[in-house]
Amino acid sequence: MHNEMQLMDLVKSLKLSGIIETLESRLKQARDATMSYEELLTILFQDELESLEKQALKRRIDHAKFEELKTFESFNIQRYSLNVKHAINDLMTGKFIKEKNHIIIMGPVGTGKTHLSQALGMLACQKNQKVKFVATNELINEFYRARADETHDKLFKYYSKFDLLILDDFGLKPLSAEQSSDLYDLIALTHIKSSLIITTNRKIEKWIELFYDPVMANAALDRIVNKAYRVVLEGESYRKNFTPKFKVEDNKKMEDD
Repeated sequence: MHNEMQLMDLVKSLKLSGIIETLESRLKQARDATMSYEELLTILFQDELESLEKQALKRRIDHAKFEELKTFESFNIQRYSLNVKHAINDLMTGKFIKEKNHIIIMGPVGTGKTHLSQALGMLACQKNQKVKFVATNELINEFYRARADETHDKLFKYYSKFDLLILDDFGLKPLSAEQSSDLYDLIALTHIKSSLIITTNRKIEKWIELFYDPVMANAALDRIVNKAYRVVLEGESYRKNFTPKFKVEDNKKMEDD
């Protein structure tokens, strides 16, 4: 008993939280099964590694700042067409992150755009990716405030560090010259080394009207669209418990509607 207490004190001093939680039961398990020292150590280190991985996942989720914690477990995929199921299952593999591709999710209000984007974001967190979720209007306001207190470059650096950046509700209102420039610069900075998920209720061809400068708009679209999967969610509001109808185009090279 004295040795066990001494061992527990050492584990606590080393802050091995995973082993702290399981040490007592693992020692009993080792005695009952007459484990070797190597077997016991392997199990204890596995407990510690699992604990570290859980803590790291929690940090990634916290840093992502999701609007809500949405997962595919709470996403009723059965209500969708077969094509949509195939498209979502393909995205659920996470290969779009590995290949640095983007996803554009379009559809009317309440058709599940934000839920899908956050479920994909949670999936990325589980795959050890750094994720950031932000409403596009809030992002624009952040850049505005950054210009005022001269932290503009710092803010760009912050958003460029993520493996997956989710821009929710893009296109709610037209962009000023400064806003257009900020958004274009962010896209230009991140589109190669990161994946972008953009949710919007506007069709692609209408995005150009949102930018102050059409040339800048075309340049931004060219960087995103040519590497993007497109998911179009159509139908009645998801929030009214109607079954939505979907049109999905999961090709990376998009054509005009």
